[in-house]
Amino acid sequence: MRTVQVQEITEQIREMCILVNHELSQDMQEKLAEAKSCEESVLGKQILEQLEDNLKIAKEDRIPICQDTGMAVIFLEIGQDVHLEGGNVEEAINEGVRQGYVQGYLRKSVVKDPLIRENTKDNTPAVIHYSIVPGEQIKITLAPKGFGSENMSRVFMLKPADGIEGVKKAILQAVDDAGPNACPPMVVGVGIGGTFEKCALMAKQALTRPANESSPIPYIRDLEKEMLEKINRLGIGPGGLGGTVTAFAVNINTYPTHIAGLPVAVNICCHVNRHIVRTI
Repeated sequence: MRTVQVQEITEQIREMCILVNHELSQDMQEKLAEAKSCEESVLGKQILEQLEDNLKIAKEDRIPICQDTGMAVIFLEIGQDVHLEGGNVEEAINEGVRQGYVQGYLRKSVVKDPLIRENTKDNTPAVIHYSIVPGEQIKITLAPKGFGSENMSRVFMLKPADGIEGVKKAILQAVDDAGPNACPPMVVGVGIGGTFEKCALMAKQALTRPANESSPIPYIRDLEKEMLEKINRLGIGPGGLGGTVTAFAVNINTYPTHIAGLPVAVNICCHVNRHIVRTI
């Protein structure tokens, strides 16, 4: 049994909030460079170069990559042989978010009540997903989610008879409907199976998978490749101004489901797809 003080979680999340909002992850840097080399539209190339300039300025001058610094989404994987001490873990997580967004001068975008709309002024609370895993470590995945792309996401409750073609149609429909509103080139997270809420959670988690990694399941890997090619033929392009690179990656997660259903969720993220992982 290993003991971890919750203060360490607070400190890690504080640092992660600041870092992820100022610097693009390595996998997304690679995808941007790859897009510049294969984008066929002259205007599309110019947009990608502008995005690259913006990222360079953000890193060097320590200003946010985007004015929408997102709502903090956190996946916390806790080893079953870890004992947490020093306070409430959820309070520790939210304290880390509060410190990160206040001390990092990041935009506070969270309202206390969805209808009254009063700002909490510190970007809390975070959206937290917990899971218990083997071992004695804690893995923290932080993915601040801007709502330009979040608002473009969809859940489809398909019938089993719709099959894989129905899934393909749903993914393309979600991306096509999003158009320029999701700040393309985008990363498309897809969850297939489970229930209404499980497929949405899988789609969100799919966005945190490195954009240069494919599914370990052969037929899903093929489906990711096929959907990326079809999405890039939609012509939406960088910034939504036309081109051959509409998406950097399509990441698909699956889960067993009920005999009467085929849930599909499509969670779209903008060209920065902020995500960072640390292990305690």
